[in-house]
Amino acid sequence: MRGAGRREAGVINRSTLRSQIAAALRDEILAGRLATGREFTVKEIAEQYGVSATPVREALVDLAAQGLLDMEQHRGFRVHEFTLDDYRAMCEARQLVAATVFQGCLPEGGPKEPPPPGVVASVRRRAEAAERAARAGDLDVLIAYDLRFWRELCAVSANPYIADFLDRLRVQCWVCAVPLLRERASLKGDLWAGHTALLEALLRGDEAETGRILADYHAHALTLM
Repeated sequence: MRGAGRREAGVINRSTLRSQIAAALRDEILAGRLATGREFTVKEIAEQYGVSATPVREALVDLAAQGLLDMEQHRGFRVHEFTLDDYRAMCEARQLVAATVFQGCLPEGGPKEPPPPGVVASVRRRAEAAERAARAGDLDVLIAYDLRFWRELCAVSANPYIADFLDRLRVQCWVCAVPLLRERASLKGDLWAGHTALLEALLRGDEAETGRILADYHAHALTLM
């Protein structure tokens, strides 16, 4: 029994390490520190983080499954290069999935029972922080709070599988956008900052306003790129 316990603990620890490495590498890609087209090996990442190869390989396979990395036979991995056509297609998919998510919040006859006040307060804090970063043109802070905002908002209203899919699309859109956005001298005032307005429209059960904000967000993303 003790041996079984040790094996179980090892599996849990490896799984946690795998998730942590995947999250850290995803942040590196989003920040542009792992640049588009960059090639690397499992050994290189394992040495960088001071861990064994197994959880690193598993983390990299997870990121490849999310479309962020390409697996190159006998060579390792490469940060995926998205095109503008990819970006347009991902934005269209993101818009459709988001509309599906939030239609579930707004059934005919008014909104569902509102989420607990503590949950709303947390989502609102994310929205306000994202908006401040957007207006200031602080891309790194915006990405972090924007992703958290949408994750928390979807967790309140969506089927978890749909919410997870939307989160993956959002990460892919940011990964595609970041290299181009960083080429600009300033992003101050150019980034979308409608997070609080979207939250308030959803809380009111205002389907028309929610749809208008999502459509504006979609158009803004395409125009900016």
